Amino acid sequence: PVQTSRQAGLSVVYQELLDFGGDEIYFRAEPALAGKRFGEILALYEDSTILGLARADGTIQLNPPMDVEVGAGDRVIAVSQDDDTIRLSRSGPAPVDESAIVIGEPRSPQAEHTLILGWNPMAPLLLRELENYVAAGSEVRVVGSYPGGIEAARAACPPTEKLRIRLFEGDPTDRATLDRLEIPLFDHVVLISENPDDDERTDARTLVTLLHLRDIREQSGSRFSIVSEMQDVRNRALAEVTRADDFIIGDQLVSLLLAQISENKALHAVFSDLCDPEGSEIYLKPAKDYVQLGREIGYATVVEAARRRGEIAIGYRQPPAAGSGGHGVVTNPAKSKRVRFGERDSVIVL
Repeated sequence: PVQTSRQAGLSVVYQELLDFGGDEIYFRAEPALAGKRFGEILALYEDSTILGLARADGTIQLNPPMDVEVGAGDRVIAVSQDDDTIRLSRSGPAPVDESAIVIGEPRSPQAEHTLILGWNPMAPLLLRELENYVAAGSEVRVVGSYPGGIEAARAACPPTEKLRIRLFEGDPTDRATLDRLEIPLFDHVVLISENPDDDERTDARTLVTLLHLRDIREQSGSRFSIVSEMQDVRNRALAEVTRADDFIIGDQLVSLLLAQISENKALHAVFSDLCDPEGSEIYLKPAKDYVQLGREIGYATVVEAARRRGEIAIGYRQPPAAGSGGHGVVTNPAKSKRVRFGERDSVIVL
């Protein structure tokens, strides 16, 4: 939840990887890869995205160093339509447009300003985990009602070094309260459910707040992201009219994760790594940091641009026009797919 609250579209990426209706994560042996360097094999699969290696000794390595050699008995960890679609491309790697690759250093972390609207028993855990992801000097302001009192809520907050936590009482559904918060100055706005045991009432209050936030963003012209927790997946379609950037339905993601692990126990190590602040994580980064904008290129060029930064491209996000619906997330596109990126588009990388 912490990762998805900071990056609009990330919950959709996880859902794409976890549900059983599209691309999923599989393990596949390919003896022909023995002796090749990991960076070489990323471009060898037209219809699959290689995430890492399952070593012969059982060790899982996601996004290992690009010069690591694939050993005999190793299996690739791949995102693909099915386990039998993980196959080497017969025609070889798709062409790369060298002139479209942007050469630059990864951006250094910047302090973030986050507004959390709402409070529930899981909020202290969210704040504790947020400390693991933000840069020094970051701040989070929490505005909500506190059943046990605001002092008890402050006492429940974790000790932090990089993150300054400030708590205030207020009703997130009240427009006057929201206007006093100077919301356009924040980088991220996160809504969490205040009464998670009452799905319909909680989601109704969330919808009211989201409508206010949509209006504030439109009037200010600001670009702050809006990520909201929803209790009932059936309300997500209704909530899309609020034009929030993403919706987190935690129970659904957990259920899908458990179902995936029950099918393949080795996936436990993969998802543990993905969810660990010290492990390999999924990020949505500006496309302009990888390739030139406004130019049609093959997706293989994006894969190569990410590889040179020690990252693995697993897809991209092109936010849809306001009111058009959808989320704009594409995972595991074919390497030969043609794509043109704009200023608001992101590359999804491991």
